[in-house]
Amino acid sequence: MNFALSPEQDSIRESVTAICKRFGDDYWLRKDREGGFPQDFYEAFAAAGWLGICIPEAYGGSGLGVTEAAVMMEAVAHSGAGMSGASALHINIFGLNPVVVYGSDEQKARMLPPMVCGKEKACFAVTEPNTGLNTTELKLRAVRTGERYVVDGQKVWISTAQVADKILLLARTTPLEEVTKPTLGLSLFYTPFDRSRIKADEIEKMGRQAVDSNVLFFDRFEVPVEDRIGVEGHGFEYILHGMNPERILIAAEAIGLGRRALSRAAAYAKERVVFNRPIGQNQSIQHPLARNWTELEAAWLMTLRAAWEYDNGLPCGASANAAKFLAGEAGFNACQQAVMTHGGFGYAKEYHVERYLREVMIPRIAPISPQLALCYIAERVLGLPKSY
Repeated sequence: MNFALSPEQDSIRESVTAICKRFGDDYWLRKDREGGFPQDFYEAFAAAGWLGICIPEAYGGSGLGVTEAAVMMEAVAHSGAGMSGASALHINIFGLNPVVVYGSDEQKARMLPPMVCGKEKACFAVTEPNTGLNTTELKLRAVRTGERYVVDGQKVWISTAQVADKILLLARTTPLEEVTKPTLGLSLFYTPFDRSRIKADEIEKMGRQAVDSNVLFFDRFEVPVEDRIGVEGHGFEYILHGMNPERILIAAEAIGLGRRALSRAAAYAKERVVFNRPIGQNQSIQHPLARNWTELEAAWLMTLRAAWEYDNGLPCGASANAAKFLAGEAGFNACQQAVMTHGGFGYAKEYHVERYLREVMIPRIAPISPQLALCYIAERVLGLPKSY
């Protein structure tokens, strides 16, 4: 059993880190203050070919696995780009996996290359205001009329909608009361983002100012039939090929950000002298940071296991949820401890750790809460009765 990254994976990490070095802490501090999509950062990754790391080579990608994508996204977050940098790339890395798995040859040839080369940005629209994580209860309707679907309703917490050219949309095509089980009747579409029919209102939030989050309002938004992925009514099944990779990548990003915070805290603890000794000499400083390290490393191993299972076609739901849970908690603990280690200076923006703490709330909360991740494991692994 070999726990080391392969030479190719090491090379990916080095190459990604080299790009990120061009966008240092001052860049991300400015983005945090001013907002605005990090277009130059995005273009640097597009130019280097990293947006298509999981896309088949036939469509311009690298044809690599979720494991390699996790290595890449951990490196992005670890660089100091945090969730601002990771979220700018995130949807491109995992979002079109359902197209790769279930799209027709024509759809793959039409939809994948523009995303790989950075010509088109996408957003992923699933969550709704009144359903949250209860995906089978989605209310947004797509009603077929001839060769088009007409969409009306709302979505919420949709990232990058302000800059997106395309939308990956999950909508109900058959009313819930007419299906034999709740997971049926949902359909998946990948189609142009028509701003004359979709209103995107940005949500003010506590962190990650560089990447927008939005409420979307659909008013007779039309989608051609040829933009439906797979069979009508089976979209829930299809998005699972995006959801598990997303959990894995979010876990990797939380770990990368936690590691960045930990390295800053350790460096500060060596340099900061109080009562004529570095504060890092005190066990009350040492032990919490050491615990952070153990938690992050354990979460990383689970993340790699989940990625390996997915890449090898094995069931990965339990591992993906466990990785997301462990990494979200470990990343949060490390970022919080980094602020505490800095004391009053941890509250100052120039030391960056307060930004890490605000941003690490994202992988702790999304795309699934820690409570629901535990529910999944309780039910699917331990066989306990469903609690909701």
